[in-house]
Amino acid sequence: MKVLVVNCGSSSVKYTLFDMNGEKKIAWGIIERIGQPEAYYKRQTSTTEEKEDSVKVANHSEAVELIIKNLLDKKTGSISDVKEISVVGHRIVHGGDKFSNSVLATEEAKEALKSLFPIAPLHNPANYAGILAVEKMLPGVPSVLVFDTAFHHTMPDYAYMYALPYELYEKDHIRRYGFHGTSHNYVAHRAAAMLGKPLSEINLITAHLGNGSSITAIQKGKVLDTSMGFTPLGGVIMGTRCGDIDPAIVTYLMGFYPKYKDANTLDVMMNKESGLYGISGSSDMREIVKAKAAGNKKAKLAFDMLAYSVKKYISAYFGALNGVDGLVFTGGIGENSYTVREKICENLSALGIEMDKVKNAESSSEERFVSTPGSKVKIMIIPTNEELMIARESKKVLEKG
Repeated sequence: MKVLVVNCGSSSVKYTLFDMNGEKKIAWGIIERIGQPEAYYKRQTSTTEEKEDSVKVANHSEAVELIIKNLLDKKTGSISDVKEISVVGHRIVHGGDKFSNSVLATEEAKEALKSLFPIAPLHNPANYAGILAVEKMLPGVPSVLVFDTAFHHTMPDYAYMYALPYELYEKDHIRRYGFHGTSHNYVAHRAAAMLGKPLSEINLITAHLGNGSSITAIQKGKVLDTSMGFTPLGGVIMGTRCGDIDPAIVTYLMGFYPKYKDANTLDVMMNKESGLYGISGSSDMREIVKAKAAGNKKAKLAFDMLAYSVKKYISAYFGALNGVDGLVFTGGIGENSYTVREKICENLSALGIEMDKVKNAESSSEERFVSTPGSKVKIMIIPTNEELMIARESKKVLEKG
């Protein structure tokens, strides 16, 4: 069975074609800057090297059309007929309270997805455009919707509710949803395998650290709590997002700064002008680490703030779980920045978290332990694979019919 995984952003389409017999990647790539005068198409297959072209792509439909044509190319393609694709799996950022599992993209499901546009205006419309584009190019091939929020639906009400008037939950479904669920789900299963125990018997804290970051507490295989909330803005400091702040700051700014009286301006400020970028002028942790080493005080501050915000969540979740078997780092920063990992784990020995700094500093793209032999909590670095998780979910839904 071949599964095509599609991840549509506001101006990009990322894809991976899997052969589920052995879960092998056949082809993968990304089209970026959709709708701009010049877009870029980067692609690769299991038998060819990476190639990048400048292309003109006006919308998601044209992007998907270009991808399908490339997959069918007689010289460099990976399939001879679109019928070889059994199902297409779509990454959907926000499932709200309507979706707690992956589902077939029926007309009813698509209408429910459209109703969630107001609470995920940056992501869900692009995800929806990708579904329509795939249906146009691959008529008759079923699509499956895989939600970033689904894994977090096991949270108890005392963890997901906000202390706002209850009617806001009843009427507008304002609650904590959490995100990066596909990634947290994948690394949790891999962590259990590395520990040699069933996921249902262990407690984990998983830290997905990238341009967007979230921390999740997993109790016996089920999510107890997670740092992101109603939207992906809450939680730890991120690349351009502020994370947790005193909500009264918003009303203060609206009252004293004319430019922040508009809700959209405030939203842009908190989502795109804050976080690491707002403090240091860069959202790239690699640049921040270099600037910090060169003596840049703002870079050091941004670095320390990120590490401290993650440390606070780890400590809180350790208490909520009443002990932890494993701490997992994943995502672009979590997998690649040994300095960030080291700073986060500094002075956590009281919780039984002790890092082997030599192992941690070793360069590797493999799953590995970086805790000391005596550490009660095993520290793991696990490269995430959201695309494979989406392919698995899509295969499972298709087989269930």
